[in-house]
Amino acid sequence: MKTPEMSKPALTSLHQALRKSFQTLEGNQKVWKSVLADCSPLMGSLGNLAEQSRALSNVQISNTPLRDFTDLEERLRFKLSQATDTVLGKLNENTSSLQSVRDSISNQVSAVFQLYEQNTDSLDLLAVTERSATAPSVSDMLEWLQDAERHYRQQFLRRKTLLLTLRADDLSLLESAPKRWNSLECPGAEDHITDTLCKVSFFTESQ
Repeated sequence: MKTPEMSKPALTSLHQALRKSFQTLEGNQKVWKSVLADCSPLMGSLGNLAEQSRALSNVQISNTPLRDFTDLEERLRFKLSQATDTVLGKLNENTSSLQSVRDSISNQVSAVFQLYEQNTDSLDLLAVTERSATAPSVSDMLEWLQDAERHYRQQFLRRKTLLLTLRADDLSLLESAPKRWNSLECPGAEDHITDTLCKVSFFTESQ
């Protein structure tokens, strides 16, 4: 039979792991938001460059006063292509940062669940479900971490998939990229994570 005395060491260990997980989540949420804020103007630039490339294709330079500038269209097209490649490169760098956030959260949540499973034999039901004035229940906190991990995993996959479709020579995809990127935002899920961090703030700060 499981007793509160048996549960106490396991609960203490689990609480320490949960504190670390929420601290990791809080730090990574800030990084995630910062990286996405960097991506927005880059996406806007991609759309603008695609529009300029399309405009260049629609203009017959040979019918304008610029016809005397040899190879002007070719040089302009090369510059636009270079600029597009540069922006795509920066977006790929930012995607690596998003992947690091996803990995950090996933690894931390995986570790706390592994610890929980290792200690299930010594944790009674009350120890897992009981809330206190300073701490939510273990079961609630595990669920919140799982929700956050799922959110960042799905968000990363969707954003990475979108970026993989983009090519410098496909103007339609580049023009629609900013709108499609913005459509991936999940403010409700981010607000839920922020609310969760508020709920556990006293718990994470206590030792």
